[in-house]
Amino acid sequence: MSTERTDSSSQKAAAVYNGNPRGSVYSGNSRLLIGRGARMNAVTERNKKWNFSAEWENSRTTPSAVIEQPVTSPSVVADSLSEMEKTCGYDIVKNETFELLGEISQKKFVRQESLRTVSEELSSRLEVTLPSTILSLINALAPVDEYLQRHCVNVSLLNGLFGSWLGMSKREIDNLVLIGLLHDCGKALIPHRVLTAPRKLSIVEFEVIKMHASNSYDLLTEFPEPLRCAARSHHERISGLGYPDGLSYDEIPVEARITAISDIYDAMVSQRAYKTPRSPFNILATLNELRDSELDARLVDVFVSHMPLELLDKPVRLSDGSVGVIRSFDPDDPEYPVVEVNDHVTKTNEDFHCTSMYIEE
Repeated sequence: MSTERTDSSSQKAAAVYNGNPRGSVYSGNSRLLIGRGARMNAVTERNKKWNFSAEWENSRTTPSAVIEQPVTSPSVVADSLSEMEKTCGYDIVKNETFELLGEISQKKFVRQESLRTVSEELSSRLEVTLPSTILSLINALAPVDEYLQRHCVNVSLLNGLFGSWLGMSKREIDNLVLIGLLHDCGKALIPHRVLTAPRKLSIVEFEVIKMHASNSYDLLTEFPEPLRCAARSHHERISGLGYPDGLSYDEIPVEARITAISDIYDAMVSQRAYKTPRSPFNILATLNELRDSELDARLVDVFVSHMPLELLDKPVRLSDGSVGVIRSFDPDDPEYPVVEVNDHVTKTNEDFHCTSMYIEE
């Protein structure tokens, strides 16, 4: 498959990624020291390299990887989440995406008109909704049976936020939103029993799951080639050990490298039949571990630097069952932020840590 990038949108995206046009907040190897009132202090670039596998579709939870479930009852969280979804219109695009995926599974085809209608709705929601509200929806404990439609919507929204953090134009952000929505459309052709198996997948089952990337490409015949390639390549890794084509580094479209980070974040923060959710803070630490080896280090830095800004002063559930408020972050140790609990400020640690964001009842 050719990876040549000739469209103007992709060239602009690459320009933003490689440079600092339009006042972009991204600049080389700078990192953020994040706290109340602090925004952009550079720190020394880490010199430790990591080498982790990022095959998240087969990373079914083992006992040692389980993160504590929130103490809040699922019914209360569901009610609160439902109200939040209605307020900002998330439920509308979620339901539209569910219908779109149903149409794909039946017709084995993606109509450009249908997909762009949902994508434009998502882009309009991004323009009028606070990033912190969007992240509250993504980070919330959501129903397992809404896995695929919610994942497509969440990755689409994360891509949109990511584009804004990179200083991209509206057209480029809209393009990322569309790619996020369509990146996993090929999963509509995967047997439901395989997609939601509550266990580690067999080798054969995992090979079936991996087909979704090329399925997405094949389904999107009405779309421009760069968008099809971005959907096909979101599981490629800079190490060359991804799939389906074993691309590496700049062979992978920048939109796919962006979508890979959004995809991993939502996959890890979500509750699914085969795993418990992980906290946003634990995920940020994991993304740091994957920089340089599996994910584009510069893009990871942007994501890990900006995501915490939207989590400051937000309530979190802690491992002892209490509820605290995020007060500051160390960018080199994002898993353990400083929290305030009952007027007492303390840094979290392995024994006292954040398990999830908290939606007030």
